[in-house]
Amino acid sequence: MSFSYCYFSYSPLRLKIDHFGQSIKPCGTVVRSRVNSSRDWSFIGGSRFVVKPKVTRLVHHAKSERIHASWFSGSHLASSVFTFGTVAVLPFYTLMVLAPKSELTKKSMESSIPYAVLGVLYAYLLYLSWTPETVRLIFASKYWLPQLTSIAKMFSNEFTLASAWIHLLVVDLFAARHVFQDGLENQIETRHSVSFCLFFCPIGILTHVITKAMTKATRKEVHHSV
Repeated sequence: MSFSYCYFSYSPLRLKIDHFGQSIKPCGTVVRSRVNSSRDWSFIGGSRFVVKPKVTRLVHHAKSERIHASWFSGSHLASSVFTFGTVAVLPFYTLMVLAPKSELTKKSMESSIPYAVLGVLYAYLLYLSWTPETVRLIFASKYWLPQLTSIAKMFSNEFTLASAWIHLLVVDLFAARHVFQDGLENQIETRHSVSFCLFFCPIGILTHVITKAMTKATRKEVHHSV
């Protein structure tokens, strides 16, 4: 003997079985299974109840969530700023090395716009990377002095690392400009020193000091010989 279909519906709040074929409309995600139920009878086993599943389908009533991933967030922003800062300073070094005496180079190095732009970018990255733990990491020792392990931990943050890179780019470019302008004023070769300032700024400053001293000594010798 067979009777009506029954619907099994699962809800996070309740579980209901309808024996009379009436539909139930729960909220949220519903798993609805349609089964065919029948009752068999035999002289040996007596009465037994058999459930034969026919169709199982998933009905999703809730609205799907949308994840709005912003391109200017997280590591994407840090990586983009890192690349932008590096590319932004390269034209100035190129002019100082390839065309140190051109008017375009002189006017470009007199401008403060690149330092202002990179300074604003640095301040923004510093704001993003700053946390209450930052002060504790900077003044980690009992003498309120930075420690290498604490600074290494602080720079594990990509925003902090990107801000440090922008900081280096600004300082290196400022030092390279000083070397370049000092070379123009004293008629000293600066292309090698400017090139060092791009990645090894202290070495660039050192080579400029040595070059300046050697140039002055050579000029004195030439002047005395004449």
